[in-house]
Amino acid sequence: MTEQTTPTAAPSLTEAPATPARDPAPTGRTQPPAGRPPILRVRDVSLRFGGVTALNGVTFSVEDGEFFAIIGPNGAGKTSLLNVLNGFYRPQSGSVELGEHALVGQRPARIASWGVARTFQNLALFEDLTVLENVVVGRHHLMRSGVIAGAFWWGRARAEEREARRACVPLLELTGLDPIAGALVRDLPYGVKKRVELARALAMQPRLLLLDEPVAGMNAAETDELAGWVQTVRRELGLTVVMIEHDMALVSKVAERVLVLDFGEVICCEPPEVAMRDPRVVRAYLGGGDDALVEEVAGQVADLAAERGPGAGERDQAGGEAGKAAGAAGAGRAAGENGEAR
Repeated sequence: MTEQTTPTAAPSLTEAPATPARDPAPTGRTQPPAGRPPILRVRDVSLRFGGVTALNGVTFSVEDGEFFAIIGPNGAGKTSLLNVLNGFYRPQSGSVELGEHALVGQRPARIASWGVARTFQNLALFEDLTVLENVVVGRHHLMRSGVIAGAFWWGRARAEEREARRACVPLLELTGLDPIAGALVRDLPYGVKKRVELARALAMQPRLLLLDEPVAGMNAAETDELAGWVQTVRRELGLTVVMIEHDMALVSKVAERVLVLDFGEVICCEPPEVAMRDPRVVRAYLGGGDDALVEEVAGQVADLAAERGPGAGERDQAGGEAGKAAGAAGAGRAAGENGEAR
């Protein structure tokens, strides 16, 4: 077995570029603030599975270079929305545009070739391959050699793989994986495997990176570590990131805007410090609740948000802790996302 070297330490979240402060806007703003042009436009998307409506008239835009989060209770339609964005699901109505490309009805491979990469909730790595070999897999859609050449590893196939390996080395360095490039994935801890999955997505050369609960199953230290790496690659590669996440502390640290879904409908699209104290968001996480309870929780969130001060980009825990409190209060609302609408 290849000797392993201790992975490079993760960058601190505080090293991430500060989020520009912005004035609170009316709740429900689904378009990005004036500035960078939108790279992703979703208009009136509806998705149904028989009699179950997973998404109902979802509309929003994501600007170029933005870190955009999607949150909501279990069964809200978050993963279904991501599946629409990368072509796994075809909605019954609505449109999705990435720059000049219309995505609805296109195959996932074609959408990937236009610059959309994705990670999933569950790891899907090749355990018996090395870190570098797993990352090289992400460049498969960029290779043009045939099955026969690939099977015998000669001619164009050999040249393409050598080039792919060279191209992936900087990504391993960027994600701190270069010291363990030759290690078998099966021998790595869970948090490092998640970073390998991130590097493999980056090997696809995306401009839009979709992250589906990237820190699921991680402890607090692993969460902060992976979040630091995500911020680093976003800054260095100029990526736009759309992330589904249940960890409200993480969302409050990294997201510039938050889209909140409930039963497949948009109920809020605001900066996290605004969204997390919206009574409709609190009520969604509580699964209903009387007005007094909703007002109490919303007040707690407002107090914690005030403690953060005016800088929306500061990386403390206050807003996230309030979000977690609301989420915990409504934890029993849904039976889990596997029953879809996810």
